[in-house]
Amino acid sequence: MDALEIIRQIGSVEELEKAAQSCGGRDAGPAFNTHIHLPPNFSAFETVQEAIEQAAAEGLKVLGAGNYYDFTVYESFAEGCRRRGIFPLFHTEIITLDEPLLRKGIRINDPGNPGKMYLCGKGISRWSALNPRGRELLAAIRRNDAERMRQMIDKLSEHFRRCGLPIELDDRAVIQRVVNRHRCEPSTVTLQERHAAQAFQEVLFEKVPPAERIGRLTALFGTAPKSAPQDAVGIQNEIRSHLMKAGKPCFVPETFLSPAQAEELIGHLGGIVCYPVLADGASPVCEFEASPEELAKTLLQRGYRMAEFISIRNSPDVLVRYVRTLRQAGIAVTVGTEHNMLEKPPLEPACLKGVPLPEEVKTLFWEGTCVLAAHQFLSAHGKEGFVRPEKMSDGTRRCDQIERFARLGAAVLQRYFEKLGRG
Repeated sequence: MDALEIIRQIGSVEELEKAAQSCGGRDAGPAFNTHIHLPPNFSAFETVQEAIEQAAAEGLKVLGAGNYYDFTVYESFAEGCRRRGIFPLFHTEIITLDEPLLRKGIRINDPGNPGKMYLCGKGISRWSALNPRGRELLAAIRRNDAERMRQMIDKLSEHFRRCGLPIELDDRAVIQRVVNRHRCEPSTVTLQERHAAQAFQEVLFEKVPPAERIGRLTALFGTAPKSAPQDAVGIQNEIRSHLMKAGKPCFVPETFLSPAQAEELIGHLGGIVCYPVLADGASPVCEFEASPEELAKTLLQRGYRMAEFISIRNSPDVLVRYVRTLRQAGIAVTVGTEHNMLEKPPLEPACLKGVPLPEEVKTLFWEGTCVLAAHQFLSAHGKEGFVRPEKMSDGTRRCDQIERFARLGAAVLQRYFEKLGRG
């Protein structure tokens, strides 16, 4: 079944808008998560179904996937969610470069790279019928990423060889490892730094016994590793930090879309432009985000009407301050966990060190989740969703629109669970 058909079958727009009149949308609902990565993106999960089963075991009722640059997996994701009584949300994530902020040395939401900005496209609906301009932008991203990873993997192979470890991997071999691990088609794989680091760590562990690894890694890194010789994940992270980052021997500069191009692509995909907030996930806080009040003002000036938190990075007090300020400014807020490392923490979002989300922010995150459900429902029916302020033709204020979409989304979710017999 088509991923969006699962959403369309909930009912007509007219039916659900009528049902929304009696839905609140603001009270905190069941457990939810609006941002994870699914394989073949680098992910904590071996399969899509593994992610869905963990979500079901934890009692999550809404789960959103935000994969990079290929959305083939969303068909099986949607069907798996339907079988387990979970509402699926479809997103993407795009890395951009803001040249003016780069020239000023301003860090945005990447603490190590001034000018580098992550943007999310939430509630996308047109990936299978993308128009020519959208296909052109998406192809440019994939082409640039593929060439960068090819060069970086070649540099890693050469560096390992010079250090006495002839690990002859190229990009095709790394892709094949991803294909073997996740049983996917090669064309669906977008290689990431973590994929390359994992491949080199795995071959190193195959070739070098534990007793010899510290010495070999010291030669590779130019300094002794901090990780234990059998710590696969730790060694992968150190391969990235010592060899693949800016200024390191295997670094290759990235070629980015501009924020405007990423916004255009998200529009072609039918999504909402969403800004991922790092806040005190960086120390010190990035200059772009140093004040929640100024951040809210800047996001609205750019036309960004949604923001997302990976809350496990944030202390509760800071999270409350940022979420409250953004929502009061008329920006809807959501929350996720990414799960883009091999560790498998709980899927239900929490704060730093596992502290539960404060009820105030959990309520606002649920509201944002309902907004996403409404947007995706309307988009699946070919209707206008949660659009930018300048595109609004009915005179609705931003906050009013959030509340209206939250009510519709609550009705959509309620009807979805009723139809599955899990209301």
